[in-house]
Amino acid sequence: MFGSTRTMAFALVVSLAGVVNAHTVITYPGWRGDNLKTNEEYPFGMQWSYPCGGIPPTDNRTNWPVTGGAIAMQPGWFRGHKDSFIYINLGLGTDGPGGGPPNMSFPMTPVFQIQGPSDNPYPGTFCLPQVPLPADVSVKVGDLATIQVIETLKHGGALYNCVDIVFSLPEDVAEVNATNCFNSTDIDFSYVYSVPTELCGPSSNSTSCPIPESSDTASATSSRAQLFTSSSPTGSATCAPCPTQTQCPNTNGNGNSVSGLAEGLGVGFPLGVLALGALGL
Repeated sequence: MFGSTRTMAFALVVSLAGVVNAHTVITYPGWRGDNLKTNEEYPFGMQWSYPCGGIPPTDNRTNWPVTGGAIAMQPGWFRGHKDSFIYINLGLGTDGPGGGPPNMSFPMTPVFQIQGPSDNPYPGTFCLPQVPLPADVSVKVGDLATIQVIETLKHGGALYNCVDIVFSLPEDVAEVNATNCFNSTDIDFSYVYSVPTELCGPSSNSTSCPIPESSDTASATSSRAQLFTSSSPTGSATCAPCPTQTQCPNTNGNGNSVSGLAEGLGVGFPLGVLALGALGL
């Protein structure tokens, strides 16, 4: 009995270790540095640390197109990444802590969900081949900035990773091709959007709102640009991403106001469709 208890306790510790040590990697255009480690300062892993996973800004910046460009990442290095929300934000300048940006307040895409093959580690990659600049943001060649990628996990934690960039002419940026920007067939994604609770009707006994489905699945699937706009896959939903996860008062943790809104998932399809279409493959 005692031995069985010790075995169960050991299994629990191993299981929890897999959760707290979850990590992601930005494979294109790169990342600030290797934060796939634990130490005395970060006993549960560095990537839990806002805003950039415990890595300070670097002077060795990566060229990234002034017109917007590709971002690729591996989301499943450790356990617990089967269902995750992804946020991609931009911080401008070097007037913040350590020579980084003062904040990461410019969302580059609406929040979206990825669905991996398993809660166990998996080697998959996904790539967004043309991430635009945030709305109302104007930059020029030579400007310095930081791209922040956040992966929020189903237990509520968030992993942070960054790449420091210098805006450059497209011809001065590392080529984007099928070797550095591709999508694994076992990773899908879904839109995340909000629906007014009034859709339930005043007489409804339900505690949650029905999520409307697209009237034309084929149209929603083929409209790849929707991922990079404020529009949603349905006419009645609105996108409400949380810019930094630290500046969203009165939200449910996923960027949506808890006042009169219910969160839902839209049409999902393989990310490979997105990349192949944008790359012309």
